[in-house]
Amino acid sequence: MHQIRRWLLLCLLALCAACSRPELPRLPPDAVVLAFGDSLTYGTGATREESYPMVLAGLAGRRVVNDGAPGETSAQGRARLAASLDEYRPALVVLCLGGNDFLQRLPLAETRANLGAMLAELRRRNVPVLLVGVPQPGLLLEAAPLYAELADAFEVPLEHEALARILARNALKSDPVHPNAAGYRELAQAIHTSLSRHGAL
Repeated sequence: MHQIRRWLLLCLLALCAACSRPELPRLPPDAVVLAFGDSLTYGTGATREESYPMVLAGLAGRRVVNDGAPGETSAQGRARLAASLDEYRPALVVLCLGGNDFLQRLPLAETRANLGAMLAELRRRNVPVLLVGVPQPGLLLEAAPLYAELADAFEVPLEHEALARILARNALKSDPVHPNAAGYRELAQAIHTSLSRHGAL
Protein backbone atom coordinates (compact mmCIF):
# COMPACT_ATOMS: atom_id res chain seq x y z
CA MET A 1 0.00 0.00 0.00
CA HIS A 2 2.85 2.36 0.87
CA GLN A 3 4.46 1.77 -2.55
CA ILE A 4 1.16 2.46 -4.34
CA ARG A 5 0.68 5.71 -2.45
CA ARG A 6 4.22 6.78 -3.26
CA TRP A 7 3.70 5.94 -6.95
CA LEU A 8 0.44 7.90 -7.06
CA LEU A 9 2.12 10.88 -5.38
CA LEU A 10 4.95 10.87 -7.92
CA CYS A 11 2.46 10.70 -10.80
CA LEU A 12 0.53 13.61 -9.33
CA LEU A 13 3.68 15.71 -8.93
CA ALA A 14 4.73 14.96 -12.51
CA LEU A 15 1.27 15.91 -13.77
CA CYS A 16 1.32 19.19 -11.83
CA ALA A 17 4.76 20.02 -13.22
CA ALA A 18 3.58 19.36 -16.75
CA CYS A 19 0.45 21.44 -16.25
CA SER A 20 2.41 24.38 -14.86
CA ARG A 21 4.96 24.41 -17.70
CA PRO A 22 4.42 27.36 -20.06
CA GLU A 23 3.41 26.13 -23.49
CA LEU A 24 4.03 27.66 -26.91
CA PRO A 25 1.69 27.47 -29.91
CA ARG A 26 2.72 25.11 -32.69
CA LEU A 27 4.65 26.93 -35.41
CA PRO A 28 3.26 26.43 -38.91
CA PRO A 29 5.76 25.54 -41.66
CA ASP A 30 5.78 29.10 -43.03
CA ALA A 31 6.28 30.75 -39.61
CA VAL A 32 8.94 33.40 -39.07
CA VAL A 33 10.99 33.11 -35.89
CA LEU A 34 12.76 36.28 -34.77
CA ALA A 35 16.07 35.69 -32.95
CA PHE A 36 16.49 39.00 -31.13
CA GLY A 37 19.60 39.88 -29.17
CA ASP A 38 23.20 41.07 -29.17
CA SER A 39 26.47 39.53 -30.39
CA LEU A 40 25.48 36.11 -29.03
CA THR A 41 22.62 36.15 -31.52
CA TYR A 42 24.61 37.83 -34.29
CA GLY A 43 27.22 35.07 -34.08
CA THR A 44 30.38 36.93 -33.11
CA GLY A 45 33.22 34.41 -33.05
CA ALA A 46 31.92 32.43 -36.03
CA THR A 47 30.56 33.09 -39.51
CA ARG A 48 27.00 34.29 -39.97
CA GLU A 49 26.11 30.87 -41.39
CA GLU A 50 27.40 29.30 -38.16
CA SER A 51 25.38 31.61 -35.88
CA TYR A 52 22.77 29.93 -33.72
CA PRO A 53 19.79 31.42 -35.64
CA MET A 54 21.03 29.98 -38.94
CA VAL A 55 21.70 26.57 -37.38
CA LEU A 56 18.30 26.69 -35.66
CA ALA A 57 16.61 27.37 -39.00
CA GLY A 58 18.00 24.12 -40.36
CA LEU A 59 17.02 22.15 -37.27
CA ALA A 60 13.51 23.60 -37.04
CA GLY A 61 12.67 23.76 -40.73
CA ARG A 62 11.44 27.33 -40.26
CA ARG A 63 12.69 30.74 -41.35
CA VAL A 64 14.73 32.23 -38.49
CA VAL A 65 15.69 35.91 -38.79
CA ASN A 66 19.04 36.79 -37.20
CA ASP A 67 18.34 40.15 -35.58
CA GLY A 68 21.43 40.30 -33.40
CA ALA A 69 23.20 43.63 -32.79
CA PRO A 70 26.74 43.28 -31.39
CA GLY A 71 27.39 45.42 -28.32
CA GLU A 72 23.72 46.06 -27.66
CA THR A 73 22.49 46.58 -24.11
CA SER A 74 19.02 45.70 -22.89
CA ALA A 75 18.06 49.40 -23.05
CA GLN A 76 19.08 49.58 -26.71
CA GLY A 77 17.26 46.35 -27.47
CA ARG A 78 14.16 47.66 -25.76
CA ALA A 79 14.32 50.76 -27.97
CA ARG A 80 14.46 48.83 -31.25
CA LEU A 81 12.21 45.86 -30.50
CA ALA A 82 8.96 47.41 -31.72
CA ALA A 83 10.45 48.29 -35.11
CA SER A 84 11.76 44.73 -35.53
CA LEU A 85 8.38 43.28 -34.66
CA ASP A 86 6.70 45.61 -37.16
CA GLU A 87 9.18 44.63 -39.88
CA TYR A 88 9.27 40.86 -39.48
CA ARG A 89 5.83 40.05 -37.96
CA PRO A 90 7.24 36.95 -36.22
CA ALA A 91 5.19 34.02 -35.00
CA LEU A 92 7.69 33.58 -32.16
CA VAL A 93 10.64 35.46 -30.66
CA VAL A 94 13.77 34.01 -29.09
CA LEU A 95 14.98 36.76 -26.74
CA CYS A 96 18.63 36.69 -25.64
CA LEU A 97 19.87 39.97 -24.14
CA GLY A 98 21.65 41.21 -21.05
CA GLY A 99 25.25 40.13 -21.49
CA ASN A 100 26.52 43.60 -22.32
CA ASP A 101 24.69 45.00 -19.30
CA PHE A 102 26.66 42.58 -17.12
CA LEU A 103 29.97 43.37 -18.82
CA GLN A 104 29.35 47.11 -18.36
CA ARG A 105 28.22 46.53 -14.75
CA LEU A 106 24.91 48.27 -15.34
CA PRO A 107 22.39 48.05 -12.48
CA LEU A 108 20.58 44.71 -12.47
CA ALA A 109 17.34 46.52 -11.75
CA GLU A 110 17.66 48.35 -15.08
CA THR A 111 18.35 45.14 -16.97
CA ARG A 112 15.36 43.48 -15.34
CA ALA A 113 13.13 46.47 -16.15
CA ASN A 114 14.23 46.58 -19.79
CA LEU A 115 13.75 42.86 -20.35
CA GLY A 116 10.42 43.06 -18.53
CA ALA A 117 9.30 45.88 -20.82
CA MET A 118 10.20 43.78 -23.87
CA LEU A 119 8.28 40.79 -22.53
CA ALA A 120 5.32 43.07 -21.82
CA GLU A 121 5.43 44.39 -25.41
CA LEU A 122 5.49 40.86 -26.77
CA ARG A 123 2.56 39.93 -24.55
CA ARG A 124 0.66 43.02 -25.70
CA ARG A 125 1.15 41.94 -29.31
CA ASN A 126 0.34 38.31 -28.47
CA VAL A 127 3.74 37.13 -29.74
CA PRO A 128 5.03 33.99 -27.99
CA VAL A 129 8.59 34.13 -26.67
CA LEU A 130 11.36 31.84 -25.49
CA LEU A 131 13.66 33.65 -23.05
CA VAL A 132 17.34 32.67 -23.03
CA GLY A 133 19.23 33.20 -19.78
CA VAL A 134 22.67 34.80 -20.03
CA PRO A 135 25.33 34.08 -17.40
CA GLN A 136 26.95 36.80 -15.35
CA PRO A 137 30.76 36.90 -15.35
CA GLY A 138 32.20 35.09 -12.34
CA LEU A 139 33.86 31.93 -11.10
CA LEU A 140 30.64 29.92 -11.25
CA LEU A 141 28.90 30.52 -14.56
CA GLU A 142 25.13 30.38 -14.34
CA ALA A 143 22.29 32.42 -15.76
CA ALA A 144 21.52 35.54 -13.75
CA PRO A 145 18.53 34.91 -11.41
CA LEU A 146 16.59 37.75 -13.01
CA TYR A 147 15.82 35.53 -16.04
CA ALA A 148 14.00 32.93 -13.94
CA GLU A 149 12.19 35.72 -12.11
CA LEU A 150 11.01 37.25 -15.39
CA ALA A 151 10.06 33.88 -16.85
CA ASP A 152 7.89 33.19 -13.81
CA ALA A 153 6.38 36.67 -13.77
CA PHE A 154 5.42 36.59 -17.47
CA GLU A 155 4.79 32.83 -17.62
CA VAL A 156 7.13 32.26 -20.55
CA PRO A 157 9.47 29.32 -21.15
CA LEU A 158 13.12 29.78 -20.27
CA GLU A 159 16.30 28.17 -21.60
CA HIS A 160 18.72 28.95 -18.76
CA GLU A 161 21.41 26.28 -18.88
CA ALA A 162 22.89 26.17 -22.38
CA LEU A 163 24.91 29.39 -22.50
CA ALA A 164 26.45 28.84 -19.08
CA ARG A 165 27.38 25.28 -20.03
CA ILE A 166 28.90 26.40 -23.35
CA LEU A 167 30.87 29.33 -21.95
CA ALA A 168 32.33 27.11 -19.23
CA ARG A 169 34.15 25.03 -21.88
CA ASN A 170 37.14 26.46 -23.72
CA ALA A 171 36.57 24.08 -26.63
CA LEU A 172 33.23 25.77 -27.34
CA LYS A 173 34.43 29.40 -27.07
CA SER A 174 36.06 31.82 -29.50
CA ASP A 175 36.88 34.24 -26.64
CA PRO A 176 35.87 34.60 -22.97
CA VAL A 177 32.31 35.73 -23.74
CA HIS A 178 31.44 34.30 -27.17
CA PRO A 179 30.94 30.75 -28.42
CA ASN A 180 32.68 29.42 -31.51
CA ALA A 181 30.91 27.56 -34.31
CA ALA A 182 30.64 24.38 -32.22
CA GLY A 183 29.29 26.39 -29.28
CA TYR A 184 26.65 28.11 -31.40
CA ARG A 185 25.56 24.76 -32.77
CA GLU A 186 25.13 23.45 -29.22
CA LEU A 187 23.13 26.58 -28.34
CA ALA A 188 20.90 26.10 -31.40
CA GLN A 189 20.32 22.47 -30.45
CA ALA A 190 19.40 23.45 -26.88
CA ILE A 191 16.96 26.10 -28.12
CA HIS A 192 15.47 23.63 -30.60
CA THR A 193 14.99 21.12 -27.79
CA SER A 194 13.35 23.75 -25.62
CA LEU A 195 11.01 24.85 -28.41
CA SER A 196 10.06 21.22 -29.01
CA ARG A 197 9.52 20.53 -25.32
CA HIS A 198 7.19 23.49 -25.01
CA GLY A 199 5.14 22.57 -28.08
CA ALA A 200 6.36 25.01 -30.75
CA LEU A 201 7.96 22.28 -32.90
